[in-house]
Amino acid sequence: MGKYISKSHNKSMLLYHLVCTVKYRKDVLTKAVTDTLVNVCMEIEEISDITFIEIGTDVNHVHFLIQTTPSYSISQYVKLIKGRTANKIFKINPEVKQKLWGGEFWSDGYWIVTVSKHGSEDVIREYVKNQGKNKYDLLYKSEDKF
Repeated sequence: MGKYISKSHNKSMLLYHLVCTVKYRKDVLTKAVTDTLVNVCMEIEEISDITFIEIGTDVNHVHFLIQTTPSYSISQYVKLIKGRTANKIFKINPEVKQKLWGGEFWSDGYWIVTVSKHGSEDVIREYVKNQGKNKYDLLYKSEDKF
């Protein structure tokens, strides 16, 4: 699972499950194309704040478990991932471009959800809702005495 990343003014653990679909849902993610994809992702790690924790592929879509920092918006990170991987895949695996007649590798959209190391939405909701409750209960009770 992810780890805390400390920067000069923040400490974060931003984990995302990202799913990107190949254009027209074409079955082009062969072993060779997947190897290219993974290698490009490792190059992206070297030049950015993205860490690829897991990459899982099917024949027409890819699941990424990534960790980032709050330096950029998630849409900027997704644009970087999709842009770099598409360019390199077309360059290294030119046969893919013949199957995708529009010249694009990825579908326009993507699916993304945050992943929590510390609990579900319900657990976090209760934690946030109850912040400072005991302190204020004590404060109000002591004020009633005066």
